[in-house]
Amino acid sequence: MTEPNHINAGRRGLLIAGALSATAVAVPGVAGAAEAANTATAAGQAGQAPPVLMKVSLDINGQRHSLDIDTRTSLLDALREQLHLTGTKKGCDHGQCGACTVMLDGQRINSCLTLAVMHDGAKVTTIEGLGTPEKLHPMQAAFIAHDGFQCGYCTPGQICSAVAALGEIRQGIPSHVSADLNARPQVTPEELRERMSGNICRCGAYSNIIEAITEVAGRPA
Repeated sequence: MTEPNHINAGRRGLLIAGALSATAVAVPGVAGAAEAANTATAAGQAGQAPPVLMKVSLDINGQRHSLDIDTRTSLLDALREQLHLTGTKKGCDHGQCGACTVMLDGQRINSCLTLAVMHDGAKVTTIEGLGTPEKLHPMQAAFIAHDGFQCGYCTPGQICSAVAALGEIRQGIPSHVSADLNARPQVTPEELRERMSGNICRCGAYSNIIEAITEVAGRPA
């Protein structure tokens, strides 16, 4: 009766490891090779790959940062864990909630869905780069004035997305609900709701958020 493949594979791995260990005892010079082989075998059996580091340069909120970073690291994790910019929140980590929204070269992006190494030389603006408690960005001030948040967890992503959405409207970029794709889009509740639909507020402050964005849109750019 033929044995299952995984049993054969396990038996081969055991025999190889045993042979390497025996060779290492008999020939001291190959001890390092045997140890490396055993480590690689263990990592392979655990389904893990050793990290690959790459040097990346990012302009974060106007300041240049040079990072040696695991190629598997998302932009979100690089911002939070290596640069300690924790204003950008990790919500779903699947690009569905918008809590991690930042602006990359002027365009909004879900930072959980992109790798940091893909953006060498890019300019990133997070909520920390928009304003400070002493000098709020107009959108931050409007969110406060219109009570556009409750728990506040989604707020950094909401504000970054709102700033970028108004930028899209100023550039004449239409949305799915734009009546005329050849005309400059207008700042209407329908336009704003469509453009902000990727940012979820579990507290349900949507109407206040639209009011805050509308106020900022009415000011001179």
